Amino acid sequence: MIDFLRGQVAHLENEYIVLDVHGVGYRVFCPNPFAFAKQEGEVTVFTHHHVREDAILLYGFSTREEQRLFRKLIEVSGIGPRVALGILGGGSPDHLVSAIYQENISFLIKLPGIGKKTAQRMILDLKDKLEGFQSTVVNTGLFAMPEETAGEAGYWPEAREGLKALGYTDGELDKVWQQLKAQAEGASVDVLMKKALQLLYAG
Repeated sequence: MIDFLRGQVAHLENEYIVLDVHGVGYRVFCPNPFAFAKQEGEVTVFTHHHVREDAILLYGFSTREEQRLFRKLIEVSGIGPRVALGILGGGSPDHLVSAIYQENISFLIKLPGIGKKTAQRMILDLKDKLEGFQSTVVNTGLFAMPEETAGEAGYWPEAREGLKALGYTDGELDKVWQQLKAQAEGASVDVLMKKALQLLYAG
């Protein structure tokens, strides 16, 4: 199994990156490929190597936490790799774990590809299997769900800070916000960052 890759990002698409590892280009599907847009030099991508009858696929993540949570998600009946990737792209790992511990079905069904029955299965199957995430969620107070903390601009302030950490300027982010403002209501931090990075990467 390929557990991680280290190389340079050679190409970006909406769903995947191509990582150049010693002259070999690996196509890696990611929750948010554009998060790698500003990274220079070598990057480490934690991967899940998925083999099925008609394809061999790589799914990649910027942190071990995302990788581990992805592997937990695909153990749930009805959740395949593509749906799990969409779930991670639609909400942060901390918020997702919080929702499962709280049995917050209303939050879970807002994630892409998740209906009420699948949300119930996620809670039933995962609530007792996320011990490694529990201390992070509890100790940092992340049981407060995002709906309770979003202000007038939704999660843009938090997304903006994440984008600034990637090296984007206030001017670039102000311009992008004008384009995103109409889509901000109800969107998670990760969704806003992904949309903003698409716009920034497109120039």
